[in-house]
Amino acid sequence: MPTDSLELVIGEERIEPGVIAIFEEAVKDHIQPESLHLTEALTHVHIEARLNWDEEKIPEATPGGGYVPYLHITAIVTNQNTGLWTYIDLLPNLNLEIDNFHYARNISLPGSSENLYTVQFNIVPPADVERGLHKDWVNKFGQGLFQEIGFKYSDVDFSEIVSASRR
Repeated sequence: MPTDSLELVIGEERIEPGVIAIFEEAVKDHIQPESLHLTEALTHVHIEARLNWDEEKIPEATPGGGYVPYLHITAIVTNQNTGLWTYIDLLPNLNLEIDNFHYARNISLPGSSENLYTVQFNIVPPADVERGLHKDWVNKFGQGLFQEIGFKYSDVDFSEIVSASRR
């Protein structure tokens, strides 16, 4: 039975100094440019990571709820039944339906949608060549946004979202 929702939350985390990470499985979609994204016909699920500033307990002058750019996010999706896995880089995506700016990628599952999966998300903050840090930031928070971090979720069930449709 298809879901009425276009997205299901896999996990939610807070990364200091105030970034909220929401990891989701979403209904497959047609993503441009086609040269960088798996076609909708070959896709089982759209894996997403929304990384936005929290609304409270965030650095001064930070736009509450604002998108956090220049992150490098990967996901490893492992079939718990067979051990087969797939690795993807999540790229910035933009839509009008739910998320606006978010990180995502279409994937083909390494096995049946009826199997359970483990999903490991890894987040690497912007590199020195991608951003500058003002003295006030360095004095309060140090030499970066946050340290590289990973989050692992087991028993992820993609069956409902795989059978859903945007149409």
